[in-house]
Amino acid sequence: MLTARAPDASAAADRDYISFRPVGGGFTLAANGKAAPLFVSGGDFPGVVRVVDDLRDDVARVTGVRPTVSTGTPSSGEVVLVGTVGRSTLVDGLVAAGKLDVDRIRGKWETSLQQVVEHPMPGVRRALVIAGSDQRGTIFGVYDVSRRIGVSPWHYFDDVPARKHSALYVRPGSHTQGTPAVKYRGVFINDENPSTGRWARATFGPGLAPGQEGGLNHRYYEKVFEVMLRLKSNYLWPAVWGRAFAEDDPLNHATATRYGVVMGTSHEAPMMRGIEEWKRNPTRYGGTGEWSFLRNATAVRDYWADGIKRMEREELEGVVTLGMRGEGDTSLPDGDGVELMRDIIASQRQILDRESGTPLAEIPQVFTLYKEVQRYWDRGLRPPDDVTVVFADDNWGNMRKVPDPSLPARAGGYGLYYHFDYVGGGRNYKWVDTINLANTREQLNLSYESGIDRLWVVNVGDLKNEEAPTQFFLDYAWNPSSIPADGIKDWTREYAAQNFGDRAAPAIADVLHTYGQLQARRKPEATNRRYTRGAAGAITTDDTMTPYSIENYGELDRVTAEWEALAAKADVVGRTLPAADRDAYYQLVLYAAKATANLYALREAQFLNRWYASQGRAATNDLAATAEARLADDVAMSDYYNTTLAGGKWTGWQTQTKIGYGDKARYGNNASWQEPPAPDQIYPALQRITGPTAAEMGVAIDGSPDWWPHATGQPMLPEFSPYQTSPAQYIEVFNRGTTPFDYRVTPSVPWLNGASGTVTEQARVTLRVDWAKAPAGRTTVPITVTGAGRTVTVQAVVHKPTAPKSGFVEAGGYVSVEADHYTRAVTGNGVSWSHLPDIGRTGSGMRPSPVTAADQTPGGNGARLEYQVNLHTTGPITVWAYLSPRNNVRPGAGVEYAVSLDDQAPRTVNTTTATGSDDTAMNKGWEMNTLEAVNRTSSTFTVSSPGVHTLKFWAVDPTAVLQKLVIDTGGLKYSYLGPPESHRVTPARVAG
Repeated sequence: MLTARAPDASAAADRDYISFRPVGGGFTLAANGKAAPLFVSGGDFPGVVRVVDDLRDDVARVTGVRPTVSTGTPSSGEVVLVGTVGRSTLVDGLVAAGKLDVDRIRGKWETSLQQVVEHPMPGVRRALVIAGSDQRGTIFGVYDVSRRIGVSPWHYFDDVPARKHSALYVRPGSHTQGTPAVKYRGVFINDENPSTGRWARATFGPGLAPGQEGGLNHRYYEKVFEVMLRLKSNYLWPAVWGRAFAEDDPLNHATATRYGVVMGTSHEAPMMRGIEEWKRNPTRYGGTGEWSFLRNATAVRDYWADGIKRMEREELEGVVTLGMRGEGDTSLPDGDGVELMRDIIASQRQILDRESGTPLAEIPQVFTLYKEVQRYWDRGLRPPDDVTVVFADDNWGNMRKVPDPSLPARAGGYGLYYHFDYVGGGRNYKWVDTINLANTREQLNLSYESGIDRLWVVNVGDLKNEEAPTQFFLDYAWNPSSIPADGIKDWTREYAAQNFGDRAAPAIADVLHTYGQLQARRKPEATNRRYTRGAAGAITTDDTMTPYSIENYGELDRVTAEWEALAAKADVVGRTLPAADRDAYYQLVLYAAKATANLYALREAQFLNRWYASQGRAATNDLAATAEARLADDVAMSDYYNTTLAGGKWTGWQTQTKIGYGDKARYGNNASWQEPPAPDQIYPALQRITGPTAAEMGVAIDGSPDWWPHATGQPMLPEFSPYQTSPAQYIEVFNRGTTPFDYRVTPSVPWLNGASGTVTEQARVTLRVDWAKAPAGRTTVPITVTGAGRTVTVQAVVHKPTAPKSGFVEAGGYVSVEADHYTRAVTGNGVSWSHLPDIGRTGSGMRPSPVTAADQTPGGNGARLEYQVNLHTTGPITVWAYLSPRNNVRPGAGVEYAVSLDDQAPRTVNTTTATGSDDTAMNKGWEMNTLEAVNRTSSTFTVSSPGVHTLKFWAVDPTAVLQKLVIDTGGLKYSYLGPPESHRVTPARVAG
């Protein structure tokens, strides 16, 4: 039976052991222009000896005073002693003398303490001891001091200046950050072209092995290793795009050892060899050169054996990837034979046993169930018990599988492979950070509670650009209990304070929080693709359409305005910062916010341009010019990043394309998902028209893609209601010619406003009802629009219902409710409800708890959420449930929930089968769910009478996350996010 491993009881970090004012009994690290000298045993681990130099530099960054470093023994004053238990003569001497108690860390994995010790040795008055249970424990202990005194882990990668202080003190007592909950906590540098590829070559030079100039050398990896260790990460999958870590620079392995980082290789690169090593010379071991164990086994085995020999020869600490995939992140050409994969793993372990002097059970090994490899597991393949089985997400942040709780525990345990960056179908996302931390935390929590705690690794793309989610991932892996579901805002505030100080942190955290909410809706690379599900369930895509609705609920306008408001706020916050912080702010906050807002403004102008062109509007060409101006703004921001920011340090970094996806005519069939070549182009293409000279009136209305008098049907506005929350209805009068004309909008009743004026290009008339004068019930109001010799009559239906007493009120033919705005949350059968702040595209989410509970049977006294709704409509209704796009991670047929209305029987919906999602085949159903960051499924009910009703959402699968419920009473229109939440007449919320 699987159980999640609880973190060490001492894992709650001592957050305040550093003071900037004197403390009684404390240790003076720096004051009055002097800094305590640093001592480390020369016989300690290489990574420990090296990190003391970083501590020296960090103290200097903060105070301006550079302490000395010595490998000798101190004899006077106050000193800092750094060392590893069992390896440091300094630390072991204190332990032997009874001066230091290390029982709380001894024998533990990567655990450290910081302790002030009085009279530690002859002549020494006081010492700050930073001791570790092992090499990385000591390193992490040192870097924890660095972070707390004011040095950001991102000081190099984002030019974050140290927080300046004239004095540094350490409080008395013993302090610890606990033992990590997850043993191996890794990052994967991937998809690193063009940004890292161009910048690293310009900054650090080419690969240092003959013929491997495109590689990344040890000078680059020194910076990667440092930031990893500052973040308490211990494990790396190195860059793979045309690169081979071991071959590109003969010093790369030695550098990893010197820093104390555990090396691995990605899911496609077994036996400690990057797949590029095979591609560069596929016949060096004889044979056919084919990457096939079935047809070229001898050569492949020899190739693998050399990887293990090299690891042993160079004494590299590594985690060995087992299994085999095809070249270029593909499935094996030999198909999905379980027996073949079993033979591959057996052969690899024979090589390990032969070439390594370590017992097999003591060699860390992983078998990663990425993409098609999961099929082997699903078909019964079980690697040897000491191998860590790594479950993967679907490349979009949704786990595909967690361990079956009925399986026995594995000696090798379980791991996970996660994504903050992706190249592949349905579309790449690798430009800026697009990660919703609430979603990430929920899936990491699911994994940890399901027993996945041996190894976590995340694809971070270039690493830079993904700073916040990377640090969040690693912080959570260290201590999951430190970041509860409602603690993400607190974490974000601490992250902002780490980089910009306490004073600026609240405002910056607010910008970052809003940024994450907005990015959670849609990857910016996919803002020119719309999915449509036909009546028979078939899904089509259109890369010339915005997913957001132009005509319904003011959606595209609202979303663009939200982004522009965020960019403006980010600008204001940035101007309040000291000049020294502004380069870091541009990199960590401002660029992503402003550039994404600019992209949304470009898309709005682009799609309005195409829409207007189809109607012959005179404003068409102006919008083309606006879109081109936004492209120029994008280029200007990138140029500033590449040439001016931080004195030109980031040459070539901001060169990732993101706008021209989908242009198959220019880029070929892969353009629908693969990044377009530079320079970026606007796709779909802008349109320009030449209109007639004479004035010609056209009329467009809210809620319709048509225009009149061109369209033949009657123009009908969305229904007016005093309870509507969608934007006010409007009529647009536009010119199809170049000569201005006078227009008039005249309602047939006095309690609905009209308007008049002169149209050069177009005029929008916003319609408002005087509800005090409007009659009760439904009234149809003709509105006459005249201009340029034409007349169009628009119909408006105005509904003034009896005032509702409670619940969410129907208006415009729908009721829309955010998940956490329930009337009553009912606990049943040991299952309650967890509130997940900000996990949804438009708000928060609700999920049954615990997430490891068994599937529930809906009905009776089962766990449910109840929502009071006030309906005016009777007859058939459709209830749409918006859920996070979860895959079927547990045994069973799919992710299920149930819905009922009043006392009607619950209707169970299987979201997996209803949406046709297959995360293994990565079919259109899965693609639509993941790109839209939601799955939408429906149930139908009959309403027999108007008034207050109770909509119930029942727990079935505890992994299902509800974001939103929408009741379609007959007027629901297309929108990407769903209609705005309905007006609520609010009784007190009840917990039950």
